[in-house]
Amino acid sequence: MRADDRTLEAARDALAGQKNKNLFRRSLPFMGPAFIASVAYVDPGNFATNIQGGAKFGYLLLWVILASNLMAMLIQTLSAKLGIASGLNLAEQCRQQFPRAVVWIMWVLMEFVAMSTDLAEFLGAALGFNLLFGIPLIVGALLTAIATFLILGLERYGFRPLEAVITSMVSVIALCYLLEMIIGKPDWGSVAFHSVVPSFSGTESILLATGIIGATIMPHAIFLHSALTQGRIVVRDPIKIRRLFRFEIADVTIAMGIAGLVNMAMLIMAASTFHRGGLTGVGSIEEAHRTLEPLLGTAASWVFAISLLASGLSSSTVGTSAGQVIMQGFLHFHIPIWVRRLVTMVPSIIVIAIGLDPTRTLVMSQVVLSFGLPFAIIPLMLFTSRKDIMGVLVNRSVTTVIGSIIAALIIALNIYLLYQTLIVG
Repeated sequence: MRADDRTLEAARDALAGQKNKNLFRRSLPFMGPAFIASVAYVDPGNFATNIQGGAKFGYLLLWVILASNLMAMLIQTLSAKLGIASGLNLAEQCRQQFPRAVVWIMWVLMEFVAMSTDLAEFLGAALGFNLLFGIPLIVGALLTAIATFLILGLERYGFRPLEAVITSMVSVIALCYLLEMIIGKPDWGSVAFHSVVPSFSGTESILLATGIIGATIMPHAIFLHSALTQGRIVVRDPIKIRRLFRFEIADVTIAMGIAGLVNMAMLIMAASTFHRGGLTGVGSIEEAHRTLEPLLGTAASWVFAISLLASGLSSSTVGTSAGQVIMQGFLHFHIPIWVRRLVTMVPSIIVIAIGLDPTRTLVMSQVVLSFGLPFAIIPLMLFTSRKDIMGVLVNRSVTTVIGSIIAALIIALNIYLLYQTLIVG
């Protein structure tokens, strides 16, 4: 029996109300979709924004990570719910509900966002190979492409093997940053204070905060998560649908909770190591890796590089899958996965070939993602608040209000950033 078949059989037993297993074993068949989506929240773009934020501003922006992660939990829960309740993913719903012209505009915007996402992920993995093995970035880029093809090839064996590999990579990233935090010995009092007290320090901190939000609540992950749940475990009985959704909430809470802690650990490491040491000018991933060794030892720099490589490879794989979902959903058009992988490699190859600063490119790509967020969040809120689409899983009024506030905050932050950068600055 394949892993997928065993998972589906165990899921059916759990949804039927069988309680001959403990809660963990009953929940296990439903774990996976959120872990794949969570990779987007620990991708190399997060490394870039969190390292710069921590090195320059210390623990100041920790509250941004915590707040954006809580927002992400809600958004990803709604995305998973849309796939479960309607049997369609977010892009497919847009194609059904919006005028054709709007659908085409949204597709172009989301493809641009997907390319920005892939740029960050591809560059990160290439940097990981470079830092670990000293090979040129261009060779690292080719190795990234090959590794991504191999990981995506697991899809032919069902959803479970791919989920297992991606979850393992997330675990590697989490373990690496747990070690980095232990070695760095942060000021836990400052960590606690800045995790809950909002504050900024000039336009640059707002730019980085926007990048952190873009790197945390990622548009392509919103589209992808609804696709991961739409056909994974299909039930029609209202009672079973509610039970399935409760299990998916647990999946999101655990996966996004881990991703949030990893993000906070990234910034804490940069703050406790670079900012505390007066190295506020550490602004690149390469500098961070190079500076860690004399400060914390060889092991710390190796752990950092391993986590970056795991992040780049896993997120590049997930980003390619998200791009497939976006094209197929909006246009009802499918291209071979290897063609999409080759096409989305082009911007990264160009950036590497012309010698642009990889870390600054990563940060700016995350800002682009933040500007794309309203075009994912607003349709998601519209659809999940409609009973004709969602049935028994339609949003409660308070959920719609909170989600709308989140969308408004993101839009307001982006407008303010544009004003500060283009007019004031």
